[in-house]
Amino acid sequence: MRNGRLYIVLLAFCALFLTPVQAQLGSQPYTCEIGLQAGCGYYAGDAAPHIFMHPREAYGIHFRYKFTKRWAIQAKVSGQRIMGNDFTMQGDKLSSTWQTQMVNADVMAEFNFFRFGSANKYDKRIKPYTPYIFLGIGTGVYNGEWLGSAKSGTHAAPYIPLGVGFKWKFHEQCGLNIAWQHNIYMTDNLECRETLDNKYQMNGWNWMNCDVTGMLTVGVVFEFARAKKPCRICNTD
Repeated sequence: MRNGRLYIVLLAFCALFLTPVQAQLGSQPYTCEIGLQAGCGYYAGDAAPHIFMHPREAYGIHFRYKFTKRWAIQAKVSGQRIMGNDFTMQGDKLSSTWQTQMVNADVMAEFNFFRFGSANKYDKRIKPYTPYIFLGIGTGVYNGEWLGSAKSGTHAAPYIPLGVGFKWKFHEQCGLNIAWQHNIYMTDNLECRETLDNKYQMNGWNWMNCDVTGMLTVGVVFEFARAKKPCRICNTD
């Protein structure tokens, strides 16, 4: 009888000490995610006096790999349509309208202000939300077209994507992202119209003489690919 009670006590102690370890080791963070985003895009170049002047649809898909809880890299393909007026008056009406359909592909490094991940009772520094910043390189392909005209052309230009965002995990594998991204193009012809170049005399402060587009989007993400379990005899920070 005493031996039976002793076995029960030993099993209880084993369960007490092993259960937290198993729970911790069995909940390794996910290292990859895929996501979709949608929102509005705008053009801020020589023919636009301010941002959000002609907001149009913007959308994209991304893949993100998380090196640590602070650093990640994101590869994204996005599309947006920008448009505006040429501001040439014919009587009391604007003479024409231009629009440009754009497809962008970029790679960006991200830095999280908080240690980002699923809530962890063993590390209170980890938060299920964080603001973040990003910077990278990309290439845009765009097709300029005058409405009501057959004139069009396809062009490509590199750009620098940068911006700020906010991440929130509402589930172990699902979350929301809000991002405000600016693309600084290494070109000055997104309007595909020479007469619109430097319409508002902006090239004085814009020393690179570049056009800029932006996107304000909200996205949903799904995480996958758990990290490898740490070695129990190694020092894992």
